[in-house]
Amino acid sequence: MRGFEEKKPVFAGKQLLTLTLGAALLAQPVSTIVWPAAPVAAAAGETVTPVVQQQLVKVFEEMITAGAKRVDYTWSNKLGEGATISRVHVIEIDLTNPYVKLDVMNGKPGSVSGVGSVGNMVENTGAVAGINGDYFNTAGGKGSPIGAEVTGGTLVSSPSKLTGMYAFAVTADRKPVIDMYSFEGAVTAGDGSTFSLSGINKAAYKTEPDNGFSHANAMYIYTSAWTQSRPDVADSSTTPTEVLVQNGIVMQIAENAMIPGTAPVDGYILRTHGKAAQYVRDHLQVGQAVNATYNLVSQSTGQKVDPSSLQMLIGGHTILVDQGKAATYSRNPSSISPSTDRARTAVGYSMDGTKALLITVEDSGSSQGVTLPELQQLMVQLGVWKGVNLDGGGSTTMIARPLGETGTELAFPTEYGDTQRLVTNGIGVFSTAPQGQLKGIKASGSSVLFLGQQASYTMKAYDTYYNPVDPGSLAPVWRAESALGTFAGNTFTATKAGKTSITVKSGTISDKLNIEVIGGDSIASMNVDASSLVLESGKSISVPVRVTLKDGRQLTVPASSLKWEMKGFTGTWSGDTLTIGAVNPSAQAGYLIARYDGFSSMAALAAGSDKKFEDFSGNTYPISFQGTNGVVGTSTVASGLPGENTTNVLQLQYDFTGGSGTKAAYAVLNGTGRQVEGNPSAMNVDVMGDGSLNWVRAEFIDSKGAAHLVTLAKQVDWVGWKQIKVNLPADKMAYPVKLKRLYVASLEDGQDERALTGLLAWDNISFQYPAVIAEPKRPTIELKIGSKSAKVDGQLYKMDVTPLLLNGTTYLPLRFVTEAMGAQIGWEPTMKRVSVLRGDKLLEMWVGRKDFLLTGVRKQSEVAPITRSGRTLVPIRLVSEQLGLQVNWNGKLGTITVQ
Repeated sequence: MRGFEEKKPVFAGKQLLTLTLGAALLAQPVSTIVWPAAPVAAAAGETVTPVVQQQLVKVFEEMITAGAKRVDYTWSNKLGEGATISRVHVIEIDLTNPYVKLDVMNGKPGSVSGVGSVGNMVENTGAVAGINGDYFNTAGGKGSPIGAEVTGGTLVSSPSKLTGMYAFAVTADRKPVIDMYSFEGAVTAGDGSTFSLSGINKAAYKTEPDNGFSHANAMYIYTSAWTQSRPDVADSSTTPTEVLVQNGIVMQIAENAMIPGTAPVDGYILRTHGKAAQYVRDHLQVGQAVNATYNLVSQSTGQKVDPSSLQMLIGGHTILVDQGKAATYSRNPSSISPSTDRARTAVGYSMDGTKALLITVEDSGSSQGVTLPELQQLMVQLGVWKGVNLDGGGSTTMIARPLGETGTELAFPTEYGDTQRLVTNGIGVFSTAPQGQLKGIKASGSSVLFLGQQASYTMKAYDTYYNPVDPGSLAPVWRAESALGTFAGNTFTATKAGKTSITVKSGTISDKLNIEVIGGDSIASMNVDASSLVLESGKSISVPVRVTLKDGRQLTVPASSLKWEMKGFTGTWSGDTLTIGAVNPSAQAGYLIARYDGFSSMAALAAGSDKKFEDFSGNTYPISFQGTNGVVGTSTVASGLPGENTTNVLQLQYDFTGGSGTKAAYAVLNGTGRQVEGNPSAMNVDVMGDGSLNWVRAEFIDSKGAAHLVTLAKQVDWVGWKQIKVNLPADKMAYPVKLKRLYVASLEDGQDERALTGLLAWDNISFQYPAVIAEPKRPTIELKIGSKSAKVDGQLYKMDVTPLLLNGTTYLPLRFVTEAMGAQIGWEPTMKRVSVLRGDKLLEMWVGRKDFLLTGVRKQSEVAPITRSGRTLVPIRLVSEQLGLQVNWNGKLGTITVQ
């Protein structure tokens, strides 16, 4: 079975503030809301312990269509330091608005037995938004929901006989309901005899609490909505007798056999076994009439529920919130990782029943997901009166149409990034509004830019029902609110760092979009991430430059915003690709320096720093298979695989079906591993993916026997060959190292979301080594306060100024320091920037500034370079020690030794 994934607020301080500007609903900056702690759910009879206060902050709000809006929040699990931050995305549905409705979307159009992405469901159905829905059996469940499903007032799947499974419904008169349901039905033969129905369109499963076979001695109806094969003896432990009924007449009876194909649109197939099959033999005949009736039964009221009285119904899992409080779980949540931070999906409604909330919590990047108790607290804080858990983890997905747009988009990354897991169904949001009058416009485009970057912006328009309007007849005028850049038509060029807003105006209607232009002062570190460090004429290498900002954001600097310096070679650029030209024959290394708004970083290039390790074309050592408990498979050198790498690749076939816990399958090299030459800093490898969403890694053993696990991909979301480069934890490895195993793994959490069987392959493994830069000369420099005479390796050197002792810091002329140390010096007079290049380090300082850069990392010092009599003096200890030299001070003699 599918591993089940998974009071009104009191305001302290200011309340959420939402303004309507330019006819568009916009989110404004708001203060933190502090909510009282709600009770935590506990099993029956257990004591409930209150939790600490929580925080919920609205960060974005936008209409999707009339009666539906998207609202984003950040939520922290506690106040103060050490809080875990999660991003929460909610679609609020105004059930009193006649122009919006909810309905179930299926993974396979027109079928209740198939899977698809939420994005495809939204596109196929014409919905304007949607989230994932019910749990489903991934092993043999034919992609069908475990719970009940009513679509467009038609029951297409009955509830399973499981304990504590709630469902969410909206009635035909637009009232939300969360309840548990059972199925009730019967077949009546022409002779008036009846036999009870056990369900409609269900895969085989084990019932609760008796752990029985669902289809034993039972009769089920399968309609044209069931497009997979019906349960056979292999997956149900029952041999069926089937009856084809069309237009209320028995057309065919297959004794102890299955009728080929799918049920017709104007009929159904009765799948029977045991006592039900005996009823067929005793009472049904070809050509005779037969009638089937069925309904749902509310477990809270005992009343029958006609499916046609429902607009929609979708199955879920445990109840989470009841009467505005965290509820005792109706079902054991152990199979949905209740104590683990995961992406989560839930649905609930407000106390007055006028609002439904489709709730998702993101587990991606800096958003940590939430535990199940935290989800309960969060839902209470959102104002949910009653709410139920839906499928979560890797299934959690939200698709929404941005205001003014005609298409929909993924609202946030899933646990698999941009990959949407294929699920059985979802809740769709549909607009039934007619075309309205123009209401507003919306500016659309990039909100983060770098200096020199150009970005084009577009204007969208929407009507009185917040549905898109063709803006073709409108004449937009663009302008920036402050002088951070200039517009040419709709293209903005960023020229100054800071924050501003872009305004678009058409007639009397306008809209604003907040943007930020990143400056060097916002950067904490910058990395020149060259795809290769080989200095070779004619070689082309990709050189993306990535920055980490002081607030933790990680961004890539566009090539158009960078300035490059090349030392020791020439080259030409195309975007972020460098083609190396002439290499200076006397240069021991090449230096590639990237500069952005006063910030810099460097990559050192040298000959032969990429070395082939293995292409499996002539390996003479053994390669074997290992698996964790219960995992089986094979590991061989194979040929004939599809794609570019067709011969002699390392192939790993794995089967996790019989495994337990975290499952892994290993290809073991040479028993204990194969020795890797030198001290590599990165690994390059071709990997053939299988789309399994499993984890692929490499294991290294260092000289101390410690294992180092290196992730090649957190999920294999591709099929075919892909080249991967991954940096090694060189600062943590005791070299030399061995590459011991290449492997695929599936963590215990969310295991059912990933494939149980598959095949991976590896080829063309190489290692990248730090550029071997000859260690510069390490002279012994002897100085004395008050004396212009110095010694460099015993040789007398005359300085034109004496060392300056100022506030306990010794300053020396920059040129002397660099010449004595064998470094290259650079001076930029406008910025008063000092550059010192020595070995594989680039030190940059500014006169009068205590912060400095060391090979792309911003650091702080207690001292700064100064000027005296037109000369630049630098702190000798700062420069020396940052470049790898030691400084000794003899206070009694007033001497300084650098070595």
